Amino acid sequence: MAAALDTPDDLQRPVAQVHLDKIPLLAGVSAEMLTQVQAVMQVRKIPSGTHVLHKGSPGDHLLFVLSGRLQAVDMTEDGREIGLNLLDPGDYFGELAIIDGLPRSASVVALENSLIAFLPRAQALALIYNTPTVVERLLKRMAASIRRSADYRTILGIPNAFQRVFALLNQFAQVAPGGLVVIDKLPTQQEMAIMVNTSRETVSRAIQLLSSKGVVEKDLRRLIVRRPNELRRVANSETATVEAPGAARATE
Repeated sequence: MAAALDTPDDLQRPVAQVHLDKIPLLAGVSAEMLTQVQAVMQVRKIPSGTHVLHKGSPGDHLLFVLSGRLQAVDMTEDGREIGLNLLDPGDYFGELAIIDGLPRSASVVALENSLIAFLPRAQALALIYNTPTVVERLLKRMAASIRRSADYRTILGIPNAFQRVFALLNQFAQVAPGGLVVIDKLPTQQEMAIMVNTSRETVSRAIQLLSSKGVVEKDLRRLIVRRPNELRRVANSETATVEAPGAARATE
């Protein structure tokens, strides 16, 4: 079980200079408001494997990822951990509990050593109520989160484990400048396994199958999707079969 973060009273004063205007949510916010935020924001180093917050805990801070990587997680009724969205530098989390005052809706755990900024709820609400651009960004983020959650539920409902992996990869795929389709900052196989409720070995075999058929190509921490139409097809197919170029379909 991952270690737990100490209570907010244990928060330290900033351990590094926080350039608030580099945080996407705060870009363009007035200098006066940024000064108020800076005055109360606290920063903490979070070791890998530590829970930053737990589902059901009070929502007393809005949190910003300054460095490292985290993942939101939830538990199924039978006690299995399900990975949700990944959080990278520039992301923020905890906004739902800030807005409605209810307990946290999910847990968040550090996947690697991370640096997290904590903004108290009172100042976070002042930021939201007084900055229309922040409200707009929050609403767009919430809309995207709702759509993403619906997509994850659909993926988890797929009975074939290989197809769940294909569908997850298809969801991650983005068109990069120049038209190349890539999956940047590829999650580890274990992280993907948690997200689609399967084993790391199954994730590995599914990616190897795609690679062997020329659908994807590994490139350090990213995947290049050489055949995006084929990835889209197998992600939405009733059978987890991958077709090689100019050949009959091949199965696992």
